[in-house]
Order: sequence, then structure tokens, then C-alpha cells
Amino acid sequence: MSPIKKLLQNIGPGPLVAAAFIGPGTVMVCTLAGFNFGFELLWALGLSVLITIVLQETSGRIGIATQKDLGELVRESTSPFIYKSIQILLIFSAIVLGNIAYESGNITGARLGLEVFISLPKVDVAGLSLDLGNLFIGSLAFAMLWFAKYRSIERFLVFLVILMSISFIWTAIALAPDWSKVADGFIPRLNSDNLTNVVALIGTTVVPYNLFLYASLSKNKWKDRKAFHWMRWDIGLAVVLGGLVSMAILIVGTFNMSEQIQDAQSVANGLQPVFGKTGSYLMGFGLLAAGLTSSITAPLAAALVICGILGKTQETQSTPMRLSILLVMGLGLIFASLGIKPVQLISFAQLANGVLLPFVSVWIVWMASRTAVMGKSKSQNSYLILSYLIVLFTFILGLRSVASVLKWDFL
Repeated sequence: MSPIKKLLQNIGPGPLVAAAFIGPGTVMVCTLAGFNFGFELLWALGLSVLITIVLQETSGRIGIATQKDLGELVRESTSPFIYKSIQILLIFSAIVLGNIAYESGNITGARLGLEVFISLPKVDVAGLSLDLGNLFIGSLAFAMLWFAKYRSIERFLVFLVILMSISFIWTAIALAPDWSKVADGFIPRLNSDNLTNVVALIGTTVVPYNLFLYASLSKNKWKDRKAFHWMRWDIGLAVVLGGLVSMAILIVGTFNMSEQIQDAQSVANGLQPVFGKTGSYLMGFGLLAAGLTSSITAPLAAALVICGILGKTQETQSTPMRLSILLVMGLGLIFASLGIKPVQLISFAQLANGVLLPFVSVWIVWMASRTAVMGKSKSQNSYLILSYLIVLFTFILGLRSVASVLKWDFL
């Protein structure tokens, strides 16, 4: 068997991580970074790829070594009751409530991509304005999660991620940027003007719920610690591909001719003067794929967390998983289809995520360093040093997220 064929056979859930963090929010953040700063912030995306690989590798290693996901480990921890309860409450707040809030954004973002090709109307139902485009996208994602087996979901998402990657990367290459200036963008530059954008670029890639998602899916994919090698290839290739897509979106953003970028439609429309309708179609499809993949992974991740903490089965077609998916997807679909903007819920989710990211980061790094938990698979000292430097960075990132919600003058 050829090495490439063997690698493809052992690819696991890594592409789902890429599918999860490349959502409509990522498209907007990366486009705005390119629109406002040119190629200057490409280095921030490179840094985010490194941080994500280290944390996701640690998460996957814990899942394989213990054959438990992070939610199960929290539930089974011997911490004092109050401390354990705070952990569970924080995780539920950030992952479950957060994913409900962001699900409406995923669905809406996918619908905006769909509108590049076809526009579905809004209709009045019982005095309420119902967006049929959002309803179509949400129903499609819901049907996939409700009726398909996990393997089918995984294959569908991998297929979409590949097409989405081709769409964004091809658009960036076709625009023929000055590659010497692109290379210059990987030289770190940090100042008061771009700091907020740097934090946003890293924050849209380093996603707390992906740590829970990958640990859970890794333990189901690989049962032997000898599979660490394949797990590292899996997450490394997936995150690097996701990082390249984000960089491609940033590069495309530098060519956008809009006077200002306020929504996803202006992202596509701003390319028409330089790239014609083809550019709009490519970006429209990319946005549609980004929203649809995130619409599927967000409820899936939340359901895995709920069932892990409650000690229920995590089989995608089991009753506990279906009810959990229904909760997240259903509320997200209602918010999106009725045009409800859950601003308070989103603000609370940002606040909880800001606290959760450094908490989960330090917790998984600490767990991976314990011989009692990991045995011979524990992190080596050199890897721990790098991991704790990343934890320090996530603390700053989390503090910035909390400050933005509470209107503190920080960074």
C-alpha cells in the first residue's frame, strides 16, 4: 500500500475541526483584516495555526490515551463539589449556550452565500416574518444530523471542506497578488492599530468547543496509543489546510473594492469590479460551505459535550444525542429564521468563552502532563514549555474577549 493511500485511510476527524472554525465569522474577520491592513496580519494566522495544532494535538492525545472525552473527564474528576459544579456550569454556558447563539449566525451566513446564486423570499406567518433561505439552510443541516450516521456526516463535511478550500484558495491565486508582499506579511508587526484585529484573527481559529469535539471524536476513531502518529498527521494537515483557507480569505480581502464591508453580501459584491461574476460565485459558494459546515459541527459539538458530562451515549443517532442536537439546532434555527438577534446571548457566550478558553487550555495541558492519567503518553518537558506559553497567550486572548463584552479599556 502506498504511503498516501495509507494516510488517507487513517485520516480521522481533523477536517471536522477545520469545518468548525472556518465559519461565516472567520470569513468576515479575515476579509476585514485584508481590507483594512492588506497582507500585514498574515503572521497572526500563522501563529493561530501553531496554537491550534498544539492544543488540538493535546486534546486528541488525551482522548485516545484515556478513551474518554473532556466532558467525561470533568464529570469523573475528584475535585470538590463546588469547584466541579463551577467547571460544569462554565462549560455548559460557553459550549451549549454559545453554540445556540452562534448557530443562528452560521445559518444566516450560509444563506447569504446562497443568495449569490438564488434569493429565497421572506413570508409572513402568524404575523411573523419567516426567512425561507435561513429555514432551508437550517433544515438541510438538521436533516443531515438527524438522519445520517456519523460516518456519512464526516464524509459529507470532508467533501464540503475540500470544495470550500478549493473555492477560497483558487480565488486568492486567480487574483494574482504580489507574492513578495504576501511573504512580507508573515513578519510579525504589532501595534495599537492592528492589535484588536490580531486578537480577532487568533480568536476565530482557536475555538474552545473544538477541543471538546476533537477529544470525543478521536477516542472513537482510534483505540490504541500507537495511533498517535496518525492523529498528529490528521490534525496537523486539517489545521494547516484551514489556516491556508483563512489566509486565502485575507488575501482576497485586500482586493475588495467595496467602500466599506458591513456584511457578507458586500464581501462578494466587492470582488466583481476586479474579478467579474466568477469571483462572486466562488466567494458565494465558499461562504455557503463555511456556514453549512459550521451549522452542522456546532450542534454536534454541543451535543457531545452535553452527553459526555451527563454520562449518556454519544452515538449520533441515539436519543440523548438527537435531543441535544434538536435543542441547539432548533433554537439556532428559530433565531435565524425569524430574524431574532440574540445579542445578549451572544455577549454572554463571548464572556463565557473568554473565561473558558484559558481554563480549558491550562486544564488539558495539565492533564496531559500527569503520569497517572496519560502513563507513558504524557507530554514531554519541552512540549510542556511550549504548551504553557500558549496557555499564557490564551489567557490574554480570553481577557481581551471578556473586556470587549464588559466594555473595559483593555488592549
